[in-house]
This record gives sequence, C-alpha cells and structure tokens, in this order.
Amino acid sequence: MEDISFDLARTALVMIDLQHSTVERALAPYSGEQVVGNCVLLAQQMRNRGSLVVYVHVLVNDMLARPADAPLRPPGTPAPPPEASQLVPEAGVEATDIVIAKRQWGAFYGTALDQLLRRRQVRTIIMAGIATNYGVESTAREAFDRGYELVFAEDAMSSMHADAHNFACQNLFRAMGRVRSTAHLIKTLQAGTGEA
Repeated sequence: MEDISFDLARTALVMIDLQHSTVERALAPYSGEQVVGNCVLLAQQMRNRGSLVVYVHVLVNDMLARPADAPLRPPGTPAPPPEASQLVPEAGVEATDIVIAKRQWGAFYGTALDQLLRRRQVRTIIMAGIATNYGVESTAREAFDRGYELVFAEDAMSSMHADAHNFACQNLFRAMGRVRSTAHLIKTLQAGTGEA
C-alpha cells in the first residue's frame, strides 16, 4: 500500500452523525460502539497534534423528506425524540472541537463547514462516522468536489449493511482518496511523520 503524507496543521478529522439515531442502530460490519471507539481514538491523536476535530450531527426532525421507494423513515412513523439528534456522550466532544448541525445527508450544504475549514487552511479531511454510504459518502463527495484531499478511516465508519459499507470503501472512496484503518492512521500520527 502506497504511503501518503499530509500536513497535520492543515488536516481535519470530520466525524459524521455519532448521535443516538445512528449509533444505536444495528450496524455492519462494525457496531456503533466500535465506530465511536475508533473515532475517539483518532480524535485524541488529532487534538494532541494540533489538528482540527469536527463533529457533525443531523437534526433528524428537520431533514427534508421527499417521496422515495425506500425512505429511511417511512410515512406514518412517529417523529424521533429530540435526543435522537444529539451526539452520544461516548463520542467525547471537547471544548476545542467544532460541532456542526446539518439538515441533510451531506455536511457542507447549508452549513458553515466549508468556511470553517478554509479559514483554518485545511487541505486534508480524514472522514469517519455513520453511515458509510449515506452521511459519510455524501460529505466526501461534497469535499472532493471542493478540492479537499480525503483519507477514510475504514473501521471508524459503518452502515446498516456490510455490503454497502464495503462497496463504498472498496470502490468509491479509493477513487476519491486513501482508505486506511484506524490503527494504521494512529501509528502514522504517533510516528509524527504525517505519512499514512
């Protein structure tokens, strides 16, 4: 696997939807607990090196709903409780982190994320979160279109179906950036080389 390098001062960890409505779902190939645990490890390593840590959560009751063959929330389903949109306490948000609220799958449209990243001269985004083929993929596509370099923490994300996660990681994400394990990224960060 070819090594890459990135400038940690211009790198941000962006974690998608580590909130009750996603973490508590049945996920594959990694459980919500595993994803959150790996995200916390990455976040601490990034903070220790002065890199930006961003938590994104979706306001589930504000999401636009349009007719669909397989809606995520079928018509007639009761609205989720307010805590569904809240980040789980285990996600470990710290005072120096940025928290972004969104109202759709992707984290860029209608939010200040792009402006916040550009003002900090971020060039590389490490992507993680739930679900791989919804919020993570949508945000990654938006980031790619805006010219950011992307690194995907494969086992710090998961989906409702393992095949959907695997397809995104093996096909889409490798075309947009680099896919690495949490352990690989942490080892690189601890080595202080910025190479992954």
